[in-house]
Amino acid sequence: MTVTLSQALSKNFLGNSPLWYKQAIIAFLIINPIALLSLGEQGPFIAGWLLIIEFIFTLAMALKCYPLQPGGLLAIEAIALGLTDTDGVYHEVVANFSVILLLMFMVAGIYFMKDMLLFIFNKLLVKVRSKLAISLLFSISAAILSAFLDALTVTAVLISVSVGFYSVYHKVASGKKTHNDHDHGHDDHVIETNRQDLEQFRSFLRSLLMHGAVGTALGGVSTLVGEPQNLLIAQVAGWDFIDFFVNVAPVSLPVLACGLLTVIFLEKTKLFGYGALLPETVREILKDFDEEENKRSTKVHKAQLLVQAIVAIILIASLALHIAEVGLIGLMIIILLTTFNGITEEHRIGHAFEEALPFTALLVVFFSIVSVIHSQHLFQPVIDAVLHLPADIQPIMFFAANGILSAISDNVFVATVYINEIKIALDNGIISRDQFDLLAVAVNTGTNLPSVATPNGQAAFLFLLTSAIAPLLRLSYGKMVWMALPYTIILSIVGSLCVHYLL
Repeated sequence: MTVTLSQALSKNFLGNSPLWYKQAIIAFLIINPIALLSLGEQGPFIAGWLLIIEFIFTLAMALKCYPLQPGGLLAIEAIALGLTDTDGVYHEVVANFSVILLLMFMVAGIYFMKDMLLFIFNKLLVKVRSKLAISLLFSISAAILSAFLDALTVTAVLISVSVGFYSVYHKVASGKKTHNDHDHGHDDHVIETNRQDLEQFRSFLRSLLMHGAVGTALGGVSTLVGEPQNLLIAQVAGWDFIDFFVNVAPVSLPVLACGLLTVIFLEKTKLFGYGALLPETVREILKDFDEEENKRSTKVHKAQLLVQAIVAIILIASLALHIAEVGLIGLMIIILLTTFNGITEEHRIGHAFEEALPFTALLVVFFSIVSVIHSQHLFQPVIDAVLHLPADIQPIMFFAANGILSAISDNVFVATVYINEIKIALDNGIISRDQFDLLAVAVNTGTNLPSVATPNGQAAFLFLLTSAIAPLLRLSYGKMVWMALPYTIILSIVGSLCVHYLL
């Protein structure tokens, strides 16, 4: 059958995405200019909110189509319609350049550590038989590391480990030896008798990843270096590392305790997609893999693991002491690992960047949407309403407003807007210094805790959603929201009560 040019263009548009999805994106692109031009003075404001909803839709459908293309079309249209401009987008990108630098180099640096990470975590999975203990270990480790490193780096580690586990089992479940080449992205060759164990293993890994991802928020809220917005808030407030920890502790420590109790509750009750155990057949395969790796281990391989361990110590020390921007530390890690482990070919180095660069591009598109929010003052009514409330309820309302807006938008952007507004209020004598400190803590905890509700609320969650592991484990936007829901409820309630009563 002869294919016409129009049919070919239609087929090529967004590739293999479902027809209804393609039609939805086209409808968005048509609706936006109509809303802008037909609604008078409110046109830009309403069109801006439509754009946010549409972009969230592209994130929610990430397993149907990677959000870069449809989200990018929406961003380009927003600029063409004058909802923002290229200077505004550039400003947002520059303001968040440290995050972009981190993604470019740190995630690639973690790639070159995957052998050591898989070695360590495989030992844990094989020897620790309690799912509850493993879940707590993932959550506590992520929280501690995120307090001194950063959530994206910790998430990159969790993703790398999970991909390693999954690929080992998927290869054997497909009837191949562990040293054979294999595409673990498709289930076509999985032996029928192994499919049920594969689904259970997916559920097991999903729950560990979500425990770990929420753990990054639990730890990241508590220190100056835990999240990008923390450093911004600390700079405006004039807090050093100790000041920040002490001011936030009345909220962060009770929330951490309740977050860990939530891990126990979810694993015991098996609600919200948690509680899946590691199938015994999978455990045996991972155990065999560990033994086989030990037998095949040569002096060269052991030397590579030693180098990775030493560089990991250098990484942790460098991040904890903040000797440079995180991304630059990541570049140092790449140089050290490739140099001392004999990786000198360009194509081998290039593979390390495949995971992070699509997400980096998506993040720039996301900043374009943030620029629209900024240019059209979409959050201004909420900000003004909260600032005019009585002083005694301002902290809890700041917490709630920051949480809701951060779940929709970017928590760094929301924190920037709010902390600057209350700094202006302080400078103008509208609020006292004590009130400013209370509101600064409310801004910090509000942008860090309730924002776990959605993948677009935190960069680490968005990274997980758009990573290579998400489609392998069937971890969709909706699934992440559902699995994060109990954490969202607990962290929001406990956080708001602490802000209201303990500050």
